[in-house]
Amino acid sequence: MLTPMDIHNKEFKRSFRGYNENEVDEFLDKVMEDYELLYKENSDLKDRVNILNDKLQNYTDIEKTLNNTLVVAQKSAEDLKLNAKKEADLIIQQAQQEAEKIMQKANQEVVRIRAELENQRKKLNVFKAKFKTLLEGELEAILSIDDREFFDDENDVRNDEE
Repeated sequence: MLTPMDIHNKEFKRSFRGYNENEVDEFLDKVMEDYELLYKENSDLKDRVNILNDKLQNYTDIEKTLNNTLVVAQKSAEDLKLNAKKEADLIIQQAQQEAEKIMQKANQEVVRIRAELENQRKKLNVFKAKFKTLLEGELEAILSIDDREFFDDENDVRNDEE
C-alpha cells in the first residue's frame, strides 16, 4: 500500500513536452496531504475497530459467563427443588411409618383392653354364680328350718318359766 511518503518522494522522469513540473508538484503535494489524512483516518479507524473488537470480545465473554452462571443457577435451583422433594417424600414416609406404628400400638392396646374386659366379665359371672349358689344354699337352709321346731323350743322356754 502506498504511504504518504511514497507519494512525496516519487520522482518522475522528465520528458520533452511533459507536464508543468510545478503543477505536478503542487498536485502531488495536495494528493499527498489528502492521502495522508485518509491514511491517518484509516489507521485511526483500524485502531478503533480493534478497540471495539476487544470490547465486543469482552462483552461476549461476559455474556458467556452470565449464560454459564444462569445455567449453573438453574441447575442449582433444580437440584435444590429435587432435594427438597426427596426430603419431603422422606418426611412423609417417616410420618406414615410412625402413624402405622401408633395405629399398631393402639390396636394392640384395644385388643389388650378387650381381653381384660372379657376377663373381668368372666370373673364377674363366676362371682355372680358363686354368690347365687351361696344365696340359694342359704335360702334352702332357711327354708328347711321347720317352724315348729323353732316354736317348740319356744314352748320349752315357756315351760321352763312355769
